Amino acid sequence: MSSSVALHPFVYLASQSPRRQELLRQLGVSFELLLPRADEDAEALEAELPGESAHAYVQRVTVAKAQAAHARLVHGGHRAAPILVADTTVTIDDAILGKPVDADDAVAMLTRLAGRDHEVLTAVAVVDAQGLSLPVALSTSRVRFAALPDAAVRAYVASGEPLGKAGAYGVQGRAAEFIEHIDGSYSGIMGLPLYETAALLRAARIDF
Repeated sequence: MSSSVALHPFVYLASQSPRRQELLRQLGVSFELLLPRADEDAEALEAELPGESAHAYVQRVTVAKAQAAHARLVHGGHRAAPILVADTTVTIDDAILGKPVDADDAVAMLTRLAGRDHEVLTAVAVVDAQGLSLPVALSTSRVRFAALPDAAVRAYVASGEPLGKAGAYGVQGRAAEFIEHIDGSYSGIMGLPLYETAALLRAARIDF
């Protein structure tokens, strides 16, 4: 692309995650939120398809979120700018562990992860103001949890931190004490792999 093409001064972030906002600020990226409207069924985009692998799932959901965000941009009359979207999931035993539906579900997920390795997958996409998307970037990390006493699991769930998080934990929070080893991207486990994100933003001509 020619260097004479103007840079975009900001990107839309189509995510409510405070962690993704924090990570974008870490890169020095200016952004505005482009969140789902009240009449949008954002949860429906995250429904699994029968027989779908976790790798296929997280990339498909990210593309669907990008398409929904672009429609939101067009119909909402927002000023033109690229849109950044991401989705994170946890997988173990070929199962997809999304956000727990309640405390009991969170306990079951954490008990399943205890003493074992699992994968954290985060897909990232950038779509321009015309709806054209760059190839989806996928960050894959392996995380090993220590063996967890039932009391520790229940105390963590009682803190409320696991709710709303894929796999029922946040690496940047209290769950850090459970983690014996990480092989991969810490920021990817948080929800926005900075290496892949920075490459996508530069390809989309974002100024940062």
